Amino acid sequence: MDIHLTVHAGSDLTGQIYRQIRSGILEGRLASRERLPSSRLLAAQLGVSRKTTLDVYERLMAEGFLYARSGSGTFVADAMTGLPSRKTKPVATRAMPSPVWRSLPEPIVMRRPGPALAMDFAGGVTDKSRFPAASWRRSLLHALRQQLRDGSGYREPGGDPSLRLAISRYLGFSRALVCSWQEVIVTQGAQQALDLLARVMIQPGDVVAVEDPCYPPARASFIAQGARVVPVPVDEQGLIVERLPGKARLVYVTPSHQFPLGMPMGVERRLQLLEWAKRRDAVIIEDDYDGEFRFEGRPLEPLKSLDPAGLVAYVGTFSKTIFPELRMGYMLAPASLAPALLKAKQIVDWHGCTLTQAALAHFMLGGEFARHLRRMHKLYTARRQTLLKHLQGPLAAWFQPPKQAAGIHMGARFSRPVAEDALRMAAEQASIGLHGLSQFYIERPAEPGLLFGYGNIEVHEIEKALDILAGILPQSLR
Repeated sequence: MDIHLTVHAGSDLTGQIYRQIRSGILEGRLASRERLPSSRLLAAQLGVSRKTTLDVYERLMAEGFLYARSGSGTFVADAMTGLPSRKTKPVATRAMPSPVWRSLPEPIVMRRPGPALAMDFAGGVTDKSRFPAASWRRSLLHALRQQLRDGSGYREPGGDPSLRLAISRYLGFSRALVCSWQEVIVTQGAQQALDLLARVMIQPGDVVAVEDPCYPPARASFIAQGARVVPVPVDEQGLIVERLPGKARLVYVTPSHQFPLGMPMGVERRLQLLEWAKRRDAVIIEDDYDGEFRFEGRPLEPLKSLDPAGLVAYVGTFSKTIFPELRMGYMLAPASLAPALLKAKQIVDWHGCTLTQAALAHFMLGGEFARHLRRMHKLYTARRQTLLKHLQGPLAAWFQPPKQAAGIHMGARFSRPVAEDALRMAAEQASIGLHGLSQFYIERPAEPGLLFGYGNIEVHEIEKALDILAGILPQSLR
């Protein structure tokens, strides 16, 4: 019997037990045909006489809630579960969250209700069907054997040392970002890195500058700590430094691949931003969420590698290179913030899952991660070229040319007055998932457009979806 019964000393022991079992049946916590303990065993468990439990069972059987089968026991009747129960009204409570939590937007819903769409341009989603599951399984088993041999318990909040070493080597090779493994802090995705930085940097009322449009969960992290978030517009070179508020203590940017529009921040703009931060002792959070996949031009150096003053916190993630469910990210913080960040990490969750951290370290140090990235880069290149072929061809009259050189999504603003919501709903009728740009803007009016994610949609699906889109667009003019 999967229900907890509580008996308070005093009168009406039979009634107390009867009401709890009856409620459990009506509310579905006791399933149809579930076997109940014998009256003798239940009496011993509750510390009451057997006569009491016999009376309860007899009353419930008389009302049709239970039935007895000779030699087998007492069971819940079929017809009784799921019936409406007479619940008391909920007790009014004064327990309320602080006002800042009531002002935050609802959590992002990552899955649509209803059946899955055949062709979905969701952003930030990877193609898990191409992930080398056999290699990952070997890494997990290797990590499990290691942990079973290791007698230690809780680990250090910075993360598994072998994974920190693997990340430092990877950043040095792929991003020209030289660092020691001790500088790396492993987090539960990039979102935890943003939350930790907000915790140690922000006091209520501090000004935080973010790009507009912006990644909503980043903005929410800053608001949750009491910050006054100021949106700063972007142009074709990224965040406009001249529009930064002078009192900003923190600046959040996505310079490799602006989210969601996609343009990279130019070298001159990067140097200008660093100089601005140096004059004001402001910290820059550089979110390099999918900069591994670059398709045009030479890779631009991260802000972190151009930062002699030590004011850039570099944040990365494996959600866009492996898959989001892994919940693994990392950061390279300014040395002056590292002690506080490690304290905050220990307070929040002590450390992440050491099994998956050790498995990822084995996966990376053994070369599997690099091989996986090369395979995915080739795959994403073909999907990106297919998308561009349509946006610069049959759909060119509808969209401004996208300025995307990296990443696994492309932001395309409308060049004609299209009703974004109407277009998305019409596309959904054709089993096409479209995602608007307007939702990412803070200041209004927003510039409407579409975010085309191509991480988990095949080339032939892109072709088919965009052919259909060409026919839907003329019906969506405002």
